Amino acid sequence: MIETPLDAAHAAMEAAPEDGALRVAFYETLAAVDLYLSTDREAEPGLPVVPAVVEVDDTAYVLVFDTEARLAAFCGGPAPYSAMPGRDLALMLAGQATGLALNLDVAPSAILVPPAAVDWLVEVLGGAAPVAVVARPLRFDAPIGVPEALLRALDTRLARTEGAAEAAWLAAVDYDDGSAGHVLAFTGARPEAEAALAASLAEAAALAGVEGTSLDLLFLDPTDPVAARLARVALRFDLPQPEPAAAPAAPGSDPDRPPILR
Repeated sequence: MIETPLDAAHAAMEAAPEDGALRVAFYETLAAVDLYLSTDREAEPGLPVVPAVVEVDDTAYVLVFDTEARLAAFCGGPAPYSAMPGRDLALMLAGQATGLALNLDVAPSAILVPPAAVDWLVEVLGGAAPVAVVARPLRFDAPIGVPEALLRALDTRLARTEGAAEAAWLAAVDYDDGSAGHVLAFTGARPEAEAALAASLAEAAALAGVEGTSLDLLFLDPTDPVAARLARVALRFDLPQPEPAAAPAAPGSDPDRPPILR
């Protein structure tokens, strides 16, 4: 069985049940990954999603899985579903006294996430909207004292940004208005991806639950002199890139597939 990010986060949480940071890391992963919600019928345009619901100890839970294959395994074959990021599913269920029955009977990460935990997740995400500020960086230094929970949250989110940017750089920063903190600068970001990157990283910082640690975002052209300054001191994250499309082979170039003669 292929281990998924939720499997890994769940296993770490179960191995150290007193570690609050690992519990937060599980919920951060739950919010970030795509989930497959079992539904009572195929989705139809204009009609609401009707989740499949089970009751455990008089509490309602929707059936949800982190891969389509796991949903099919639970249902005994192909079954209707609606796919969405975990954050969107939590928002859909908020305040409805409904929890998540995650990967029941089909994975080591099987768990019942109670309604109170879903509402907590939505509350945290609700305060995670990025805010634009205007300040000029004066000095960059190597990041020092960045909480482990924040680094883990950044690593989780950045691993899911395929093709959104070339690289990210984490550094300590001093601004011209006297403020200081840490900055995560993206180089080579696609303009249409900037808003999603900002929202995702704001969520990661909020879920890390780190008090007194600010994290600002910058979007830079790779040729910007600021990028060169960052490269000398910052911690670099190489972001995943899509595989380049294979060029079509010339006719007759594959000895195992000779050209067809007519």
